[in-house]
Amino acid sequence: MRTIFVLLIALLAIGCGGQKNKKADVSKHERVTFSRVLPPSQATEEAKSQYMLEHYWDRFDFTDTIFIEKVDSMEMVRAYVEYIANYVGPYDGVPIAKLMKKASVSRKMLDYFVALSEKIIHDPNSPLRSDELYIPVLEAQIAAPFYDEYEKMAPAYDLAIATQNRVFHKANDFRYTTASGKSHFMYSIKSDYILIYINNPGCPMCRSIQKQISASALLTEMIASKKLTVLGIYPDADIDLWRKHPLPDSWINGYDKGCIIDQKRLYDLRAIPSLYLLDKDKIVLVKDSTSIPQIENVILQNAK
Repeated sequence: MRTIFVLLIALLAIGCGGQKNKKADVSKHERVTFSRVLPPSQATEEAKSQYMLEHYWDRFDFTDTIFIEKVDSMEMVRAYVEYIANYVGPYDGVPIAKLMKKASVSRKMLDYFVALSEKIIHDPNSPLRSDELYIPVLEAQIAAPFYDEYEKMAPAYDLAIATQNRVFHKANDFRYTTASGKSHFMYSIKSDYILIYINNPGCPMCRSIQKQISASALLTEMIASKKLTVLGIYPDADIDLWRKHPLPDSWINGYDKGCIIDQKRLYDLRAIPSLYLLDKDKIVLVKDSTSIPQIENVILQNAK
């Protein structure tokens, strides 16, 4: 997974708002900067964090669209990343909903914050990616009076995907088929934990994830003791390719016959590989991840 610093550079290179970076068009003396709020100096660290969560954007004038033309894109990316990484919980969409409400004062301002959000909390390669945080962004687009019905189709589609398999909610069931030709439902698996590993044999990162799972002492022990079941799912149609690249014998190696998962939008297949950790009741504990340390940490935290 990319570091946040690399993410910032990538985002700046792409540019915010789907437009070219206007740095070359604005002279140095015209540059403006994002003014950060400072927490009370005598407050506890917890109180400071809460203060910043509530007041981070107090000095930002959401009616000033000229500001977002003059401010350096990198600075705003850094500010938004700082806000998300330091003050917003990974599953708490309420602060983002409040932010998008403020940004909805005009289409230009809303477009700007939507673009920031797309890159920072929605991009598959972002370490801060979170559907729970991105859902309020999509809802703000759909509710905004600035867009026509055609323009709302894309966020509506993304919202339908984002609201599937939410953390702390039941995962969608699906049927998988093994090399023997037999099909089973995911819900038929009885295990303390299920690690759904959506993969493609031709994907280098998939091979890396597979090696990391096998190298994890915790996951290996849990697989051996039948406390963890790894369910590999190949979601595409080239079954011959799938057969040529079997997974470890201790895992379930399945494919999605008829590509139903994709057709019914049961899981987000925009980025592969993808890991989902479920508990024994099929409650999602980790959604659409590529981080084995995250999987391990959640299991350890859940065991306390």
